[in-house]
Amino acid sequence: MHYLKLKKPLAFFDLESTGVNVVTDRIVEICISKAMPDGKLITKTWRINPERPIPAEATMIHGITDEDVKSCSTFKQEARNLEQMLEGCDLAGYNLLKFDVPMLVEEFLRVDINFDTSHRQIVDAQRIFHLMEPRTLSAAFKFYCGKEMEELGGKAHSAETDVLATYHVLNEQVKRYENLKVKDAKGKEHVPIENNVEKLHQLSAGSTIDFAGRLAFNQKNEAIFTFGKHKDRTVADVLEKEPQYYDWIMKGEFPMDTKRKLTELKLNLLRKF
Repeated sequence: MHYLKLKKPLAFFDLESTGVNVVTDRIVEICISKAMPDGKLITKTWRINPERPIPAEATMIHGITDEDVKSCSTFKQEARNLEQMLEGCDLAGYNLLKFDVPMLVEEFLRVDINFDTSHRQIVDAQRIFHLMEPRTLSAAFKFYCGKEMEELGGKAHSAETDVLATYHVLNEQVKRYENLKVKDAKGKEHVPIENNVEKLHQLSAGSTIDFAGRLAFNQKNEAIFTFGKHKDRTVADVLEKEPQYYDWIMKGEFPMDTKRKLTELKLNLLRKF
């Protein structure tokens, strides 16, 4: 039995996919747990053959490989079953409005099914989480340090108070999480927090090269584009085969930092030849 008061079924669902572009990427797994008004919970999971290779970067996140889905049904083959499972349901999930709902709607439209959400209630647990447990510096300071920022002695939300609060928060974070093991999506244990600024930088900056996130390193530590028609292609390959793409970016409305980093990558490539 669940605590939720429901007038009609509430379908919780989550997708795994080949990537995050709703236009070009495809679903590889979908799970639906349908909470019924009588308290029952009906759960079903489908593995889906996306009819295209699953990028290594995606597999690193969800652990699903081409081999895992090669004998599975396609979305088109399962579409009516999914539509039936969701029939008459409101929808719920975690951050589903930004990704899961748009991706699912797009997949349905590709097989000529109009999955109408206009008459469905949509509940996002992430929105509630962020509303009730704010992810602000003040909230972080109270959580890690056990007191209000005003107790630092400065003016609330002044630059000095914010700086001192961040100093104390980072100290407490490292103290609390140092050498603590966590599991990744594949269940492999690793230690993300070390008392080492270089390691903390790697954790904070991730694989991005420029601050706008237009350039990044892939799993092979190769510089790639993260947007547009050359998304996920290496910078080296694009600049070799389509050198005018560099000029297009230089003349376009991209941040100066992105242009600078791309220029650095181009110069490094020229030095290798």
